[in-house]
Amino acid sequence: MSFSPHRRHIPRVTAGLAHAALLSALIAGALAAQKITYPGSIAEDSVAWHGLRWRDIGIFRGGRSIAVAGSAARPFEFWMGTTGGGVFKTTDGGNSWSPASDGYFGGTIGSIEVSASDPDVVYVGTGEHAIRGNVSHGDGLFKTTNAGKTWSYVGLAEAQQISRVRVHPKNPDIVWVAAFGHVYGPNAERGIFKTTDGGKSWRKVLFRNDSTGAADLAIDPSNPDILYASFWQAYR
Repeated sequence: MSFSPHRRHIPRVTAGLAHAALLSALIAGALAAQKITYPGSIAEDSVAWHGLRWRDIGIFRGGRSIAVAGSAARPFEFWMGTTGGGVFKTTDGGNSWSPASDGYFGGTIGSIEVSASDPDVVYVGTGEHAIRGNVSHGDGLFKTTNAGKTWSYVGLAEAQQISRVRVHPKNPDIVWVAAFGHVYGPNAERGIFKTTDGGKSWRKVLFRNDSTGAADLAIDPSNPDILYASFWQAYR
Protein backbone atom coordinates (compact mmCIF):
# COMPACT_ATOMS: atom_id res chain seq x y z
CA MET A 1 0.00 0.00 0.00
CA SER A 2 1.50 3.31 -1.07
CA PHE A 3 1.00 6.78 0.44
CA SER A 4 0.78 9.87 -1.72
CA PRO A 5 1.59 13.30 -0.26
CA HIS A 6 -0.99 14.82 -2.59
CA ARG A 7 -4.14 13.31 -1.07
CA ARG A 8 -7.17 15.59 -1.15
CA HIS A 9 -7.63 16.06 2.63
CA ILE A 10 -4.36 17.94 3.05
CA PRO A 11 -5.63 21.26 1.59
CA ARG A 12 -8.52 21.15 4.07
CA VAL A 13 -6.05 20.78 6.97
CA THR A 14 -4.09 23.72 5.62
CA ALA A 15 -7.28 25.76 5.40
CA GLY A 16 -8.12 24.84 8.99
CA LEU A 17 -4.71 26.05 10.14
CA ALA A 18 -5.20 29.29 8.24
CA HIS A 19 -8.55 29.82 9.96
CA ALA A 20 -6.96 29.14 13.36
CA ALA A 21 -4.17 31.62 12.62
CA LEU A 22 -6.70 34.26 11.58
CA LEU A 23 -8.70 33.71 14.78
CA SER A 24 -5.55 33.98 16.89
CA ALA A 25 -4.65 37.26 15.18
CA LEU A 26 -8.11 38.66 15.85
CA ILE A 27 -7.95 37.69 19.54
CA ALA A 28 -4.45 39.16 19.88
CA GLY A 29 -5.66 42.38 18.29
CA ALA A 30 -8.60 42.60 20.67
CA LEU A 31 -6.38 42.03 23.70
CA ALA A 32 -3.88 44.61 22.48
CA ALA A 33 -6.69 47.15 22.22
CA GLN A 34 -7.62 46.69 25.87
CA LYS A 35 -5.89 48.96 28.35
CA ILE A 36 -5.72 48.58 32.11
CA THR A 37 -5.25 51.71 34.19
CA TYR A 38 -3.41 51.68 37.49
CA PRO A 39 -4.06 55.13 39.01
CA GLY A 40 -0.96 56.82 40.31
CA SER A 41 1.42 54.16 39.01
CA ILE A 42 4.00 54.17 36.23
CA ALA A 43 1.79 51.68 34.39
CA GLU A 44 -1.09 54.15 34.13
CA ASP A 45 -2.72 54.23 30.67
CA SER A 46 -0.32 51.60 29.30
CA VAL A 47 -1.16 48.33 27.63
CA ALA A 48 -1.48 45.62 30.27
CA TRP A 49 1.86 43.89 30.90
CA HIS A 50 3.42 45.41 27.78
CA GLY A 51 7.18 45.04 27.85
CA LEU A 52 7.18 43.10 31.12
CA ARG A 53 10.50 41.30 31.59
CA TRP A 54 11.94 39.24 34.43
CA ARG A 55 15.34 40.29 35.77
CA ASP A 56 17.71 38.88 38.36
CA ILE A 57 17.79 41.24 41.37
CA GLY A 58 20.04 39.16 43.65
CA ILE A 59 21.11 38.53 46.21
CA PHE A 60 23.93 36.17 45.29
CA ARG A 61 24.77 34.73 48.69
CA GLY A 62 22.83 32.88 51.35
CA GLY A 63 21.75 29.76 49.48
CA ARG A 64 18.34 29.02 48.03
CA SER A 65 15.22 30.90 49.14
CA ILE A 66 11.67 29.71 49.76
CA ALA A 67 10.37 32.78 51.64
CA VAL A 68 9.62 36.24 50.28
CA ALA A 69 7.11 38.89 51.36
CA GLY A 70 6.19 42.52 50.85
CA SER A 71 3.50 45.11 51.52
CA ALA A 72 1.11 46.83 49.15
CA ALA A 73 1.68 49.99 51.18
CA ARG A 74 5.39 49.95 50.33
CA PRO A 75 5.77 48.74 46.74
CA PHE A 76 9.59 48.91 46.73
CA GLU A 77 10.13 47.17 50.08
CA PHE A 78 10.58 43.41 50.15
CA TRP A 79 11.88 40.78 52.55
CA MET A 80 13.62 37.56 51.56
CA GLY A 81 14.48 34.59 53.74
CA THR A 82 17.28 32.28 52.67
CA THR A 83 18.08 28.76 53.81
CA GLY A 84 21.63 29.61 54.77
CA GLY A 85 21.91 33.30 55.55
CA GLY A 86 18.91 34.58 57.45
CA VAL A 87 16.71 37.47 56.28
CA PHE A 88 17.57 40.19 53.76
CA LYS A 89 15.65 43.39 52.98
CA THR A 90 15.40 45.79 50.05
CA THR A 91 13.77 49.22 50.03
CA ASP A 92 14.53 50.09 46.39
CA GLY A 93 12.80 47.28 44.54
CA GLY A 94 15.77 44.92 44.62
CA ASN A 95 18.53 47.21 43.38
CA SER A 96 20.28 46.70 46.72
CA TRP A 97 19.86 44.31 49.65
CA SER A 98 20.90 44.49 53.29
CA PRO A 99 21.03 41.77 55.94
CA ALA A 100 18.07 42.31 58.26
CA SER A 101 18.43 39.62 60.92
CA ASP A 102 22.17 39.59 61.65
CA GLY A 103 22.91 39.77 65.35
CA TYR A 104 19.52 38.32 66.28
CA PHE A 105 19.05 35.10 64.31
CA GLY A 106 20.02 33.60 60.98
CA GLY A 107 20.34 30.27 59.27
CA THR A 108 17.38 28.68 57.56
CA ILE A 109 14.14 30.60 57.00
CA GLY A 110 10.80 28.93 56.23
CA SER A 111 8.30 31.80 55.99
CA ILE A 112 7.99 35.59 56.21
CA GLU A 113 4.81 37.60 56.65
CA VAL A 114 4.38 41.39 56.69
CA SER A 115 1.39 42.86 58.51
CA ALA A 116 -1.01 44.46 56.03
CA SER A 117 -2.23 46.96 58.61
CA ASP A 118 1.26 47.92 59.86
CA PRO A 119 4.17 47.03 57.52
CA ASP A 120 6.68 47.79 60.28
CA VAL A 121 5.49 44.54 61.89
CA VAL A 122 7.07 41.47 60.32
CA TYR A 123 7.02 37.85 61.50
CA VAL A 124 9.68 35.34 60.44
CA GLY A 125 9.30 31.61 60.86
CA THR A 126 12.60 29.76 60.85
CA GLY A 127 13.27 26.27 59.56
CA GLU A 128 13.10 25.17 55.94
CA HIS A 129 9.95 23.09 55.53
CA ALA A 130 10.70 21.81 52.01
CA ILE A 131 11.72 18.16 52.40
CA ARG A 132 14.91 17.44 50.46
CA GLY A 133 18.18 15.59 50.78
CA ASN A 134 19.54 18.06 53.31
CA VAL A 135 17.25 20.18 55.46
CA SER A 136 18.09 22.34 58.49
CA HIS A 137 15.75 23.01 61.39
CA GLY A 138 14.94 26.45 62.76
CA ASP A 139 14.65 27.96 66.22
CA GLY A 140 11.06 29.19 66.23
CA LEU A 141 9.38 32.48 65.38
CA PHE A 142 10.83 36.00 65.44
CA LYS A 143 9.10 39.37 65.24
CA THR A 144 10.03 42.98 64.54
CA THR A 145 7.84 46.02 65.21
CA ASN A 146 10.26 48.59 63.73
CA ALA A 147 10.83 47.29 60.20
CA GLY A 148 13.80 45.11 61.13
CA LYS A 149 15.87 47.42 63.32
CA THR A 150 15.43 45.02 66.25
CA TRP A 151 13.87 41.59 66.67
CA SER A 152 12.30 39.63 69.49
CA TYR A 153 11.85 35.90 69.88
CA VAL A 154 8.18 34.88 70.18
CA GLY A 155 8.32 31.12 70.68
CA LEU A 156 7.48 27.84 68.93
CA ALA A 157 11.05 26.55 69.04
CA GLU A 158 10.04 22.88 68.77
CA ALA A 159 8.07 23.54 65.61
CA GLN A 160 11.54 23.39 64.00
CA GLN A 161 10.18 23.76 60.44
CA ILE A 162 7.66 26.64 60.06
CA SER A 163 6.01 26.42 56.67
CA ARG A 164 3.73 29.48 56.76
CA VAL A 165 2.90 32.55 58.86
CA ARG A 166 -0.34 34.48 58.36
CA VAL A 167 -1.23 37.80 60.02
CA HIS A 168 -4.76 39.12 60.45
CA PRO A 169 -5.27 41.89 57.85
CA LYS A 170 -6.47 44.41 60.46
CA ASN A 171 -4.70 43.34 63.66
CA PRO A 172 -0.95 42.59 63.69
CA ASP A 173 -1.23 40.86 67.08
CA ILE A 174 -3.44 38.09 65.67
CA VAL A 175 -1.23 35.55 63.93
CA TRP A 176 -1.56 31.97 62.73
CA VAL A 177 1.43 29.70 62.19
CA ALA A 178 1.61 26.48 60.19
CA ALA A 179 4.19 24.28 61.92
CA PHE A 180 5.59 21.31 60.07
CA GLY A 181 7.39 19.94 63.13
CA HIS A 182 10.43 17.71 63.42
CA VAL A 183 11.62 16.24 60.14
CA TYR A 184 13.48 13.29 61.66
CA GLY A 185 10.92 12.06 64.16
CA PRO A 186 7.48 12.56 65.74
CA ASN A 187 6.75 15.51 68.02
CA ALA A 188 3.69 17.27 69.40
CA GLU A 189 4.52 20.87 68.48
CA ARG A 190 3.13 20.75 64.95
CA GLY A 191 -0.11 21.79 63.27
CA ILE A 192 -1.75 25.23 63.33
CA PHE A 193 -1.01 27.64 66.18
CA LYS A 194 -2.66 30.98 66.93
CA THR A 195 -1.78 34.00 69.03
CA THR A 196 -3.95 37.02 69.84
CA ASP A 197 -1.31 38.91 71.81
CA GLY A 198 1.51 39.25 69.30
CA GLY A 199 3.26 36.02 70.24
CA LYS A 200 3.27 36.24 74.02
CA SER A 201 1.14 33.10 74.17
CA TRP A 202 0.07 30.47 71.67
CA ARG A 203 -2.82 28.02 71.31
CA LYS A 204 -2.78 24.92 69.15
CA VAL A 205 -6.00 25.29 67.15
CA LEU A 206 -5.61 22.42 64.67
CA PHE A 207 -3.72 19.15 65.09
CA ARG A 208 -3.76 15.81 63.29
CA ASN A 209 -1.14 13.67 65.02
CA ASP A 210 2.50 13.78 66.08
CA SER A 211 3.81 12.74 62.66
CA THR A 212 1.69 14.96 60.39
CA GLY A 213 2.72 18.59 60.01
CA ALA A 214 1.04 21.68 58.57
CA ALA A 215 2.41 22.37 55.09
CA ASP A 216 0.51 25.51 54.10
CA LEU A 217 -2.04 28.03 55.35
CA ALA A 218 -4.20 30.69 53.66
CA ILE A 219 -6.69 33.34 54.83
CA ASP A 220 -9.85 33.96 52.85
CA PRO A 221 -9.35 37.53 51.50
CA SER A 222 -13.06 38.30 51.93
CA ASN A 223 -13.33 36.98 55.50
CA PRO A 224 -10.28 36.63 57.81
CA ASP A 225 -12.28 34.29 60.07
CA ILE A 226 -12.06 31.65 57.32
CA LEU A 227 -8.73 29.87 56.92
CA TYR A 228 -7.59 26.93 54.83
CA ALA A 229 -4.81 24.59 55.97
CA SER A 230 -3.07 21.67 54.31
CA PHE A 231 -1.24 18.90 56.17
CA TRP A 232 1.58 16.61 55.06
CA GLN A 233 2.71 13.37 56.67
CA ALA A 234 6.34 13.22 55.66
CA TYR A 235 9.74 12.71 57.25
CA ARG A 236 13.38 12.02 56.49
